[in-house]
Amino acid sequence: MKSVQLKQELSEVSVSNVIENQDQIVILGGVPLHGEVQVSGSKNSSLPILAASLLATRGQSVLHNVPSISDVDVMCKMISSLGAKVTREDHTVIIDASHLNTSVAPEKYVRQMRASFYVAAPLLARLHCAEVPLPGGCVLGTRPIDYHINAFRKMGAVIIVERGAMLAKADRWEGAKVLLDHKNSSVGATVNIMMAACLAKGITTIENAAREPEVINLGDFLNKMGGRVSGAGTSTITIEGVAELHGTEQEIYNDRIEAGTFVAAAVATRGNVRVCGLSPSHLPVFLEKYQEAGVSISTGDNWIQVQANSPYSGVDISTSPFPGFATDLQPLFLTTMCLAQSKSVIQETIYDGRFNYVPELLRMGADVDITDNTAIVHAVPKLGAAQVKSSDLRAGAALVIASLAAEGRSEISNVKYIDRGYENLTAKLQNLGAQVARQHLPISDAEDVQQAGRITSHK
Repeated sequence: MKSVQLKQELSEVSVSNVIENQDQIVILGGVPLHGEVQVSGSKNSSLPILAASLLATRGQSVLHNVPSISDVDVMCKMISSLGAKVTREDHTVIIDASHLNTSVAPEKYVRQMRASFYVAAPLLARLHCAEVPLPGGCVLGTRPIDYHINAFRKMGAVIIVERGAMLAKADRWEGAKVLLDHKNSSVGATVNIMMAACLAKGITTIENAAREPEVINLGDFLNKMGGRVSGAGTSTITIEGVAELHGTEQEIYNDRIEAGTFVAAAVATRGNVRVCGLSPSHLPVFLEKYQEAGVSISTGDNWIQVQANSPYSGVDISTSPFPGFATDLQPLFLTTMCLAQSKSVIQETIYDGRFNYVPELLRMGADVDITDNTAIVHAVPKLGAAQVKSSDLRAGAALVIASLAAEGRSEISNVKYIDRGYENLTAKLQNLGAQVARQHLPISDAEDVQQAGRITSHK
């Protein structure tokens, strides 16, 4: 009876594709998720591999399983603006980068997406010059590009940073030994150095390299292009430079963070969900922590089954680079811990602004205390519906999970952030039984939602 009532309440909500900054997601919570969901291609694999396609001086690069998300849209526009020919057919992207015509990256794309800075390495390696605007600040806190620039300098580039841009020229381009910070191995720096080194003379060694699956995916692509990369997925990566790279074909890994999002949604709603298309080895500590909490999780080679119809306990976590607990999964996990049976402690060691979503959870009835980089999560019996605002991609996903578990109708604005990393999120949730839809607001109403400070309750 409840399901019929919820469907009636949502019947007037538009689910058409509309202007992203005027959208909101409407959720009538309290419905356990059930069923099977297929994970889409990885955002964090797609972006560096799209950039790396610029290294090919001949032939086409054909990339499969590329997700239809706004970050991919921006990267495709970026590489196209540099002279590459880009064709998209459903989830396949075909790139012909044989005729690059500029080494200047348009500021409008770099400002939209930090990962646009990935084009710096292919431009330097292939054209021996690059002018790339600095990505600027981020709501997650400081994420300097010093590692990128220092590595480029070691490889022979003369670099000036002025007027908000990196201006680089490399009359010589040679391999080098690069040591990354031992406390926080950088995925961005690792993949940029890998790309840069493929066309450098001699051998480049990256110590304390990031070990994430996305690094392995890129390494496979570079080797298929004719590169000589070894050690991807370990803390030491060695690249022997070659004279030329060519186009090839590559399958993008599925998105481990999206998989984690559906796992967390199943836990929060006390559901029973099978997440398909991802090896559990890509989410090691995340799944272990839920099992420690008492959640029933079973796995196969390419699936994860979550049965969360029983209460679970609070557990403590500390974020760390792969294979540790991913910072991108922290907001999702913390949200589920709000509904545990006991207190949990969440330590964020990667980004100093990662807890920016917590005030929105407080508006939904969560009880969380934050001191420096640590959140103390006091369990509450339930969350309440509210009008909330997403501040970044994973914050938006956390608010979706909270809204799915909350009683009543929640409205999430700033959907543009969620669109950066999730393909067809509302449709996938609907297939799991969630009462969720996208709603288009007139501009004046959208502005009102952005400014709203009240909690909307529904009995």
